[in-house]
Amino acid sequence: MFAGTGSDVGKSVIAAAFCRIFKQDGYSPAPFKAQNMALNSFATPEGLEIGRAQAVQAEAAGIPCHTDMNPLLLKPSADTICQVVLNGKSIGNQHAIDYFTSNNKAVLRKEVCSAFDRLEKRYNPIVLEGAGSISEINLREVDLVNMPMAAHANASVILVADIDRGGVFASVYGSILLLNESERKLVKGILINKFRGDLRLFESGIKMLEDLCKIPVIGVVPYYKDIHIEEEDSVMLHTKNRGSMQGKVNIAVVLLQHMSNFTDFNPLEHDKRVHLYYTNESSEIADADIIIIPGTKNTLHDLQILRKNGTAQAILQAHVSGKTILGICGGYQMLGKELLDPTGIESDLKQLPGLNLLPIRTEMEGEKITKQVNFSIVGGKTSCTGYEIHNGRTEILSRIQPLNKMENGFTDGCFTENCYGTYIHGILDNAEFVDMIIAPFLIEKAQHPSFDYFKFKEEQFDKLADHVRKHVDMDLVYKIMHNS
Repeated sequence: MFAGTGSDVGKSVIAAAFCRIFKQDGYSPAPFKAQNMALNSFATPEGLEIGRAQAVQAEAAGIPCHTDMNPLLLKPSADTICQVVLNGKSIGNQHAIDYFTSNNKAVLRKEVCSAFDRLEKRYNPIVLEGAGSISEINLREVDLVNMPMAAHANASVILVADIDRGGVFASVYGSILLLNESERKLVKGILINKFRGDLRLFESGIKMLEDLCKIPVIGVVPYYKDIHIEEEDSVMLHTKNRGSMQGKVNIAVVLLQHMSNFTDFNPLEHDKRVHLYYTNESSEIADADIIIIPGTKNTLHDLQILRKNGTAQAILQAHVSGKTILGICGGYQMLGKELLDPTGIESDLKQLPGLNLLPIRTEMEGEKITKQVNFSIVGGKTSCTGYEIHNGRTEILSRIQPLNKMENGFTDGCFTENCYGTYIHGILDNAEFVDMIIAPFLIEKAQHPSFDYFKFKEEQFDKLADHVRKHVDMDLVYKIMHNS
C-alpha cells in the first residue's frame, strides 16, 4: 500500500508507476483503492463506474479496469453533499456528516473488503492506494481506506511524503508517531517524492529519517516535468496555459464550478498543433478558435452560473463570430433549448433554458447511464472508443445530423455547421475527431501530424516506471513484499 502523509503527495502516480514496474517484471498486478473522492470517473467494460485514477492505474498494469479496484466512489455535488457510488452504481446522495457518522459504515467496510478479497484471487500483487493522510486520528473509527484496509489486506505500507511542500521530517515522523502500535507495525518503508536539486544533499536526511522512524527509506524520487500522467484533481486547471497563442489552434475549455472528467482534455494538452487553456473570462473565450463546455456534476447549477457571470453570452457571441462550440456530456446538455430536473436529481433547480445552439431537450432521470462505447464519426470509417457517464435523457427536437454512429447501430449527439454535442467522454482521445474539429483553423498555422494519444500514454507509463525504478531500491521493495 502506498499511503500518504497528506493529500496530493503523489500516491496515485506512484501507485501507477509500481503497477507498470510489476507488469514489466513479469507479475500480474492490479490497483485497489477502497474509497475514492473525485469527480473524475470512468466506465468499466461492464458499464459500471469507478474513479478515473484506478482506471489509469489498471491501464498502467495492462488490464481492464473493474469496480473491485475502487468499490466506493464519492462524487461531490455540493460543498457538503456527495453522490455515493457503490460497486459501480449510485446508491444516492448523502450529506458528509451523515456519511461519516451513520451506522452504514459496517456494511460499507464489508463491501470494500469483499472487493479486495475478490481482486486478490485474480491478480498478484495488489497495489493499494491510501487516501489523504494515514494519521487523521479523528476519523480512525470510520476510516475505510487507509490503515484498516492495510490491516485487512496484510499489506506492507510504504509512506509517501512530498518534500517539495516542505516539512518532510515532521510530516513523516508525526504521521508514524500518531499511528497506534498495530498500525505502526504495518509501515515497512518511506518514499520521499518530488525532490528538487542534488540528491546527494539529502543523503544525511535519509539517515536521520531512518534513525528517527526505525523504518527504511526505499527511495527519493525526483520531481519531473517531462512525464505526463493523468492527474486526479482539477484544482490547478485555472493556472494552465492562460490566454491564446499565435500559430496554434486556440482551444478554451470553460471552467465550471462542478466540472467533471477534465481528463477529456489531456490529449489536447500534448497536441503540438493546439494551445489549450481553461477559462471563464469573456475576453479569453473571444480569442479562442474552439470553445469546449465540459462535463459537470451539476449541469443546471453550472449553467445558471455561466449566465450570471457573462460566460454564456461570450460563448454565444463566439458562435455568431464563426468559432466552433463543442459540448461534452453536461456541456452537450447546456447547448440545447431546455434542461429539466423535475425530481431534483442534481439540484433544486427544476428548469432552465439552454444556450439554444442545438435543437435538443434534456430531462434528468434517476438512473445513471454508464458504459464503454465503440463508435465512428458520421462520415468517417475509423473505429473510435470512449465512454458515457451521465444522468439525463436527451431528445432531438428536429431533423439534424447525428455526430456519431455507435457500434450497436444507435447514434450519439448531433451537430450544426460550427456546433457539436456529444455524450462521449474520451472522444478527444481519437485522432480522427480532433483532426476534424481543428481542420478549419489549421490554415497558415502549425503543421504537425495527427497526435496518437494511445501510443503517447503507453510511452509515458514506461517513462514513469523507468524514472521511479532508477530512484527506488527495488530489491528492498521485493524483500519487503516477500517478508510480509
